[in-house]
Amino acid sequence: MKFSELNLPDKIMASLGKMGFEEMTPIQEATYPIIAAGQDLCALAETGSGKTAACAIPLIQKVDTTQNTIQGLVIVPTRELCLQYVTEIQSIGGKTDLAPFAIYGGFSREIQTAKLKHGVHILVATPGRLIDLLYEGIVDLSNVKCAILDEADELLQEGFFSDIKLLLSCIIHEHQTILFSATMADDIKKLAHDCLRDPQHISLIKKRAAPVSIEHCFFYLHPKNKQAELARFIEEEKIRQAIIFCNARHLVDKLFRTLRGSVKNVDFIHAGLRQEKRTSIIRKFRKKEIHYLIATDVAGRGLDFSHVSHVINWDFPGGGEQYTHRTGRAGRMGRKGKAFTFVTKHDLPAFTEVIKKKNISPIWVSKDPFQNEKLHDQSHSSSPKKKKRSFHRFKKKQ
Repeated sequence: MKFSELNLPDKIMASLGKMGFEEMTPIQEATYPIIAAGQDLCALAETGSGKTAACAIPLIQKVDTTQNTIQGLVIVPTRELCLQYVTEIQSIGGKTDLAPFAIYGGFSREIQTAKLKHGVHILVATPGRLIDLLYEGIVDLSNVKCAILDEADELLQEGFFSDIKLLLSCIIHEHQTILFSATMADDIKKLAHDCLRDPQHISLIKKRAAPVSIEHCFFYLHPKNKQAELARFIEEEKIRQAIIFCNARHLVDKLFRTLRGSVKNVDFIHAGLRQEKRTSIIRKFRKKEIHYLIATDVAGRGLDFSHVSHVINWDFPGGGEQYTHRTGRAGRMGRKGKAFTFVTKHDLPAFTEVIKKKNISPIWVSKDPFQNEKLHDQSHSSSPKKKKRSFHRFKKKQ
């Protein structure tokens, strides 16, 4: 379905045309009539499927720009996603009188306060800073028509859930609530129901939560060989742009110090950096001034990097949802991408759980550590099973 079939205002259509938006993605087509009708919604779709625009477009239409009040509230878990979201809203509503704004920690409270007093129609916020400004009486949610929780599975986890309940309780009048996410476990779905009123449910994930456009490659090795194999992979692969994920800040710092002497256009990001620095790095990465970005999971949720062709898991992710969000930075909007993950002996139990839970067909670019088990299973089977093809793409040094 085309956006031109929605009878959108001319100014919004002009902006969408400038952004290159013609065909709606499946999640946009499925959710637009529900959001436009004012119904509560819980929507699940693969990362990179266009969820931000799916709720931003109808949200912008709901705003009466003659009223100088906050009418749309978007809550997200990270500062980077906050900035990305408000940028998308600004692009779509740029030809209208819409006034969107983002508030988050690590940025001048005085500047944010001044902007809020001047007037905001759509507020995008992280929970902590929003609660602070609510307590100070600077933010007024009494005119909110629609509240959106993006990356809702993260927002409804134990660390955020009490904040979200508090924030939604501040909107005491009847309003629309929308939950968007790429993943949501069954127990989190139950919690989500506390925030919704007679919601519609849409899931375009089905049985496969990992984006189908991504090739999932794994390399089994001893930890001490990681550096050599990473260097070989970077040298032999045709990489447009890559994110290299580590599980902790100090590991990011250490890997950056190791790579910066041999790899061009490499930088790093984690929550220990000043917000201005983090924003600058994200901006440079999007402009392709940075080729390789070493990161913690601060770069693993919701962020849209359209040029990323490869995701490299230097450290194995902590679970299936983390794997899905990390690898979803490649293969955005159906484009082809590759996830390359190092697996050590210590990681094998977690690896087995992830590929089973996420229905992933692994491609081993090293020796398959489970090969002996498979051969044993086949020898005891009444009918021989077809072996999975193994790709050995790296030449071993003699």
